[in-house]
Amino acid sequence: MAAEAEYESVLCVKPDVSVYRIPPRASNRSVRAADWKLDTPDWTGRMRVTARGKVAYIKLEDKISGELFAQAPVEQYPGVAVETVSDSSRYFILRIQDDSAG
Repeated sequence: MAAEAEYESVLCVKPDVSVYRIPPRASNRSVRAADWKLDTPDWTGRMRVTARGKVAYIKLEDKISGELFAQAPVEQYPGVAVETVSDSSRYFILRIQDDSAG
C-alpha cells in the first residue's frame, strides 16, 4: 500500500516582510542587523511558514501573485537554516540557496 500523502499546513503568515542581502562573514563575530541597510531592502513581500511532515518551510512569496521568491527548509531549530542576530529579536538570518544551480 502506498504511503499516505503528507499534507502541508500553514503555521504563520506575515503579509509584509523585508529581505536584505548580507555579505559573507569575515570572522566568527556575531551578525548585527544594525550593520545592514535597513532603509533599503533588497526585496519585499510576504512570508509564509508551512509544515509538511517533520520539516517546516519558510517561504518568501510575492504579495500579489503568490509567486515563490525563495524558501528555506527548517529541519531543526536551532540549525543552519535560521540564525539569530545579536542586536535584535525582530530580525533573523535565513539561509537560502538556489536549487536550480547545478
